[in-house]
Amino acid sequence: MPSTRRDLILGTSSALGLLGLAKTGFGNSVLNFEGLKNYGPLQSPNNLGLRLPQGISARLVAESGTNVSTVSGRSGYTWHRAPDGGACFPTEDGGWIYTSNSEVRSDGGAGSLRFDRSGNIIDAYSILEGTRNNCAGGPTPWQTWLSCEEVDRGMVYECDIYGQKTAISRPALGSFKHEAVAVDPDEGCIYLTEDERDGLFYKFIPDNIRNGKFDLSSGQLRAAVVSDDGFVEWRVIPFPNPSSGQAVTRRQLRNATRFNGGEGIWYHNQKVYFVTKGDNRVWSYDTAGQFLSVIYDRRTSPKPILSGVDNVTVSQSGHVLIAEDGGDMQIVVLGPTGDIYPLVQVEGQGFSELAGIAITPDNKRLYFSSQRGGRRRGGLTYELTGDFQ
Repeated sequence: MPSTRRDLILGTSSALGLLGLAKTGFGNSVLNFEGLKNYGPLQSPNNLGLRLPQGISARLVAESGTNVSTVSGRSGYTWHRAPDGGACFPTEDGGWIYTSNSEVRSDGGAGSLRFDRSGNIIDAYSILEGTRNNCAGGPTPWQTWLSCEEVDRGMVYECDIYGQKTAISRPALGSFKHEAVAVDPDEGCIYLTEDERDGLFYKFIPDNIRNGKFDLSSGQLRAAVVSDDGFVEWRVIPFPNPSSGQAVTRRQLRNATRFNGGEGIWYHNQKVYFVTKGDNRVWSYDTAGQFLSVIYDRRTSPKPILSGVDNVTVSQSGHVLIAEDGGDMQIVVLGPTGDIYPLVQVEGQGFSELAGIAITPDNKRLYFSSQRGGRRRGGLTYELTGDFQ
């Protein structure tokens, strides 16, 4: 795409001390964060090889190829390989469920860990089987997990987090190399990223919504066309599920804006945050103003500690947490008044990547995985305990 749309410059406002975008391309954007505690510098690695700030503790909750242990014994579920995108859901008994994808090309899927109100693992089980390269995805407000296939003409699957119902393919969300999804309950739509060098930023509008639940069986898939000053127009994808003789989704609109390797995405308070790994950028889309801007660019950031941007979540108070695929193997926070700092760093696993970051409903625990950090390059899934508001 033209350089006028892509060569955005990230600047720092010296007057306000905030992370902002200089007045070129896609307009201005300012982050204003409050809440999540800046714990201070990372300490020496603990027994798990994790560098953490003071005040945060950690434990290993699951390992690929190993039967998950519960408070009453073994669960019967062997934790899946290559754990990737994940999310946390509250349960009626005061506990929560952590869902996790399996990014395996020939035999992917997803699984769940169920915790009681005290944080004990009480069950583990599969929620999706027989799919391919399940990378990221996203949670829904109606308590299902949307798991995305990162393969050509891949699908999105809606999963029962309790594992009691068969997952449902949702072709209305398009067939392409899906990465992640974010549900916007206020506008009644879903945003999607695509992991291609010339991928698109998508928006799905369901035909029907009942009692806050989207009917994902039908709707309209659109793609973003971004003007030089950052305003977004959404245009319809003619064939969301193209046949072998039709152009793939990202090539059906010639003027659609291209994004270099779309990865994680999250909705929070009329903002959609997503990242592009090909150029190490973090984006913010204002859903009310339909305005897109860059809030972090490694090339121009005064503190470029974040690279290999991948999975994303946002805390209750609006802090953007980003996992690195490579880089320094960190989870990095875009924090108060534009501060950028690492929350955790994994030592000795440089061949791996971090994924699946998710915060519990009570904001006291955070989960993430090192996808290939264990024995025989198996995945390791960790729990951090602290204050993650």
